[in-house]
Amino acid sequence: MTRTLRLGIAGLGTVGVGVVKIIRRQAALLEARTGARIEISAVSARDANKDRGVNLSGYAWETDPVALATRDDVDVFVELMGGSEGAAKDATEAALAAGKDVVTANKALLAIHGQALADQAEAADRVIRYEAAVAGGIPVIKSLTEGLAGNEITRVMGVMNGTCNYILTNMEAKGLGYNALFDECAELGYLEADPNLDVGGIDAAHKLAILSSIAFGTKPNFDGIEIEGIQRITLEDIHQAADMGYRIKLLGVAQRTARGLEQRMQPCLVPATSPLGQLEGGTNMVVIEGDAVDQIVLRGPGAGEGPTASAVLGDICDLARGLRIPTFGQPAAMLEEAKPAQTGLPAPYYLRTALLDKPGALAKVAAILGDAGVSIDRMRQYGHTDTTAPILIVTHKTTRAALDEALSALNATDVVAMEPVALRIEAL
Repeated sequence: MTRTLRLGIAGLGTVGVGVVKIIRRQAALLEARTGARIEISAVSARDANKDRGVNLSGYAWETDPVALATRDDVDVFVELMGGSEGAAKDATEAALAAGKDVVTANKALLAIHGQALADQAEAADRVIRYEAAVAGGIPVIKSLTEGLAGNEITRVMGVMNGTCNYILTNMEAKGLGYNALFDECAELGYLEADPNLDVGGIDAAHKLAILSSIAFGTKPNFDGIEIEGIQRITLEDIHQAADMGYRIKLLGVAQRTARGLEQRMQPCLVPATSPLGQLEGGTNMVVIEGDAVDQIVLRGPGAGEGPTASAVLGDICDLARGLRIPTFGQPAAMLEEAKPAQTGLPAPYYLRTALLDKPGALAKVAAILGDAGVSIDRMRQYGHTDTTAPILIVTHKTTRAALDEALSALNATDVVAMEPVALRIEAL
């Protein structure tokens, strides 16, 4: 006799509707692949009367997602509301307490409350699955927890916010500035309700916190991530990077070092010929390095109805097959406290600033960098005006702490006409 797996879906936005469509369209295929009939028992959203382009009349409706999460005819609670607090958190906790498994696309919830939720789930012998929370349709969670389980992961990095990558690549392709492309993204509906979640790097940092936890066996530590957005990147930076054979990406990097766990989400220069350098538009890419596998590259759509709903269905299918693994790949009780690295690994940096047209200004800059232990690899002036001299400096490998010391000293002088822009050059 065929088993039935009954779902309660909370959140009927783009992704929730996409899940409904796939279950209807692929019912026979899903049953053939899992050995279970996957059915929707009930749904929940803010407005029951909204036209979502799909008939929902065959499902029970709950106005309260907590009530949905605790229904007797729901085996798996599918949380697609979003947000780290409020209804999403309350309903997820209620579902686990009621003995339900959970599938979610909520990166903020897991990045901030992942450890507590994992503890609760495993204490109740329940499972939380969340492939859709990171990189949309790319199966990066499954790759880390299953396919690469035999590897000691050495580094995880990637472009995990399609909006930022769209802005940066189109600054170059269209010759438009950041503000123009920000407005374009707003018109296209690419931005979160709070745009800073995207352009400020917060959305991508939530995803990095999750990947880092799985990769290094640590408790999720969103607060330990160094975060910098793309708001200060100019066309000038895009063009100068291209001239040197680089492209600028909002890059997330997590790696364990002798100094502790290094986690950062910030604009970086990457080689234009590298897989990350060639990434265009709103596509996501995650690079995973392990002791046995060396390096693998996962590339695909990071958002949208189809790709994200596909990831949700992948988790549902795993539950239908009976696959049950700990939330972050190993028992929650075994996860270590992440010790944040006080200083990151040394790297070369790109610096752009403008000097006032004064005698000895360039010599003063060189002296300040040298005093901080920052060695200059190359330097050039360009676009000289009557009053200022824009300069570009590429350093040899240095620490961010040494660079920050130099930048602070530069800003305190009387020769700097603008606050310097500093971008790490990432080796791939």
